[in-house]
Amino acid sequence: MHPNALLELAAELVDSLLLFDAPADQLVSQFFRANKALGPRERHTLAETAYGVLRQRLLFQHLAQSGQGPMARRLAILGWVGNEAFLRGALTEAERHWLQQVQSVDTTQLAPRLRHNLPEWLAEPLQKRLGEQDFWALAQALNSPAPLDLRVNTLKARREDVLSALQAQGLVAEATPHSPWGIRLQGKPALNKVEPFVQGWLEVQDEGSQLLALLLEAKRGEMVVDFCAGAGGKTLALGAAMRNTGRLYAFDVSGHRLDKLKPRLARSGLSNVHPVQLAHERDERVKRLAGKIDRVLVDAPCSGLGTLRRNPDLKWRQSPESVRELQAKQLAILSSAARLLKPGGRLVYATCSLLDDENEGVADAFAQAHPQFQRLDAAEILQRHGQTEAAAAALCEGGQLRLWPHKHHSDGFYAAVWQRA
Repeated sequence: MHPNALLELAAELVDSLLLFDAPADQLVSQFFRANKALGPRERHTLAETAYGVLRQRLLFQHLAQSGQGPMARRLAILGWVGNEAFLRGALTEAERHWLQQVQSVDTTQLAPRLRHNLPEWLAEPLQKRLGEQDFWALAQALNSPAPLDLRVNTLKARREDVLSALQAQGLVAEATPHSPWGIRLQGKPALNKVEPFVQGWLEVQDEGSQLLALLLEAKRGEMVVDFCAGAGGKTLALGAAMRNTGRLYAFDVSGHRLDKLKPRLARSGLSNVHPVQLAHERDERVKRLAGKIDRVLVDAPCSGLGTLRRNPDLKWRQSPESVRELQAKQLAILSSAARLLKPGGRLVYATCSLLDDENEGVADAFAQAHPQFQRLDAAEILQRHGQTEAAAAALCEGGQLRLWPHKHHSDGFYAAVWQRA
């Protein structure tokens, strides 16, 4: 494709994403379906350029003011992820001169909001919580792409064997530092061409998400519920931990999300998973199981702000109002899910949010209203699964799992653990 044609497509994609009327990944998928002639490299360049603009939107919009031509084209030039010589072939003489000027700007001297690229409603509580040094390290991490984390399906393979198989295919792969099931890949290979993935040995899952499943410590023969299963990443991890025994319910209110679980379930080899679409958290099917379940994972609907490396549009699509609405929903879901547990049962509440309001705030409110639930130390659980005392402590705050992208190189995750008396 001619360089200018690809740049124009990048500008078109950027323009559509900046409307913020749908999730970015959904819009990118729609764009590629409408442009089927694009090759893998062109798709990669377009997607990464558009996501780069979303990550550094405030900075790029500020710098773009000095240029000429359509704003979306200027933003695509600033966010270009791909061959620089190819980009130069698409630029006019005026654009090349402008880009050279912009690249000479010392961005460290710009206003804080242009450097952290976060809305103020989000930057303020994070800065207050973390302090200056950690806040800026977090901001830098959130403005960088995430690695590709995979979870080994222990029903079918061992991690060391999968690592060898990936490396034999020429891929740069290493074991994740915290999850005993995790593998981190460099780059973004087409997984449908990676044999261990095709064989069901691997699933895409961030290391932090894997640790949530680990905290539940699901055992053989138990009755377990993944209360907000979504597309089932943690469900599959739990099923493998149960060695395909017992009964594992995958609950969700979205049939569309549960439909995405079906092909993953088939590839995994699991037969103990039972997907169930609920009408709401107080569904009659939940009531029928009250007091019968050994373990419940509540990975609650949340702002998703811990996943900004992967979903940078969320920082522009969420708001303080939406977070407040989520808090009420999170507490209602957690309280309903807790009724499922038998005495001695394990409850894990988790989010992929960075905000205390969705994390400690909800967990503390639940604990106050449910004194029959005793807090467990997440660090002690992690130590039982191979972490040293120091490493487990570094993953936790106040006995609760607290993962930060700049510290742990995972998405941002929170989890609190209880046992019912």
